[in-house]
Amino acid sequence: MSDAPSTTATAPAPAAPGTAPAPGSEAPRPEAPTSRRRPALLAPARLLSRLAGKAPARPPAAFLAVATAGGVAGLVLLVAVGKVLELPVLIPPLAASAALVLAAPALPLAQPRSVVGGQLVSALVGFAALAVGGSSLWTAAVAGGLAIGAMATARTPHSPAAATSVIVVLTQPPALRFLGLLALATVLLVLVGVLAGRSGRTARYPAYWW
Repeated sequence: MSDAPSTTATAPAPAAPGTAPAPGSEAPRPEAPTSRRRPALLAPARLLSRLAGKAPARPPAAFLAVATAGGVAGLVLLVAVGKVLELPVLIPPLAASAALVLAAPALPLAQPRSVVGGQLVSALVGFAALAVGGSSLWTAAVAGGLAIGAMATARTPHSPAAATSVIVVLTQPPALRFLGLLALATVLLVLVGVLAGRSGRTARYPAYWW
């Protein structure tokens, strides 16, 4: 009578010290516990790039010098003319006009048609609103909004001029004198922009006159 084959699996014999285990006999290695990786710190260059944003690059130093000097010269000129005439020539919106003419001379908003025409159109809107609604903050707000549409219709877009209509309503200046001084001031700013554009350090100004 023969013995039945044993069904019990026999464990592989341990390998002798100093010898490699037989193929297929390695014990499974325990898996390393999974852990979330922390995001690496941004490199300095990449961090600076994100902080810089999507704004246009800084203009060359020569451009900055000419634009700044031209802006100062133009606004000081308006003050000097006002002193000679003993009349206020420099109003706040003209500083914004100078910024466009000197720092962004290629934009449509900075061209002579828009600087002179936009300011005069907006002033006329301000006087019309003043005649209808009187001097009040409500009327000034309406005048500023109407000036935007009027400038677009006249093809003289000039964002600083919308504030001129507000000033007209709130200060109630004499119409003819104010319009004359405003025309003089804007023409002087355009001439300063022309001189700055001839320096070769900024874009040629104007891109068009009319």
